[in-house]
Amino acid sequence: MNSLHTKLSEYAAKCDEILLSEHLKALVEEAAKETPQLTPDELVIDDNTILLDVREPEEFASGYIEGKNILTIPRGKLEFTAIDKIAKVYGEDAKIIVYCLKGPRGALAALQLKKMGFTNVSNLKGGLLAWLESGRNIKNYLGELKLVR
Repeated sequence: MNSLHTKLSEYAAKCDEILLSEHLKALVEEAAKETPQLTPDELVIDDNTILLDVREPEEFASGYIEGKNILTIPRGKLEFTAIDKIAKVYGEDAKIIVYCLKGPRGALAALQLKKMGFTNVSNLKGGLLAWLESGRNIKNYLGELKLVR
């Protein structure tokens, strides 16, 4: 059975192939310029922070960043559910940290939230992989997981 690290690495390689599109690269670069990009060391998770995972449900099941307020809304459904799941519950000024596996989906999602009127949105630069690479843990139904090389 493949290790978590192997599976994440294989998926990350597939993401790299998708990002070869110049148009997509331009969109991601624009999103990264328009919204704050926080490294794992800069990220402060307190009781008021909303951690918004924009990966697909099966990706979320593999592990997520732990916090008091965790939401999972796949990137493709964000615009249709953000008002009900975020604005109506937490308000448009809530502190939202968006993340995905490597960062691009998170950056695009953060920009969309900003365009929708959310005022305090940041993206985790490098996504969940950067989080793991920095020595931090993720959690799933098995417990806490840490990247081991």
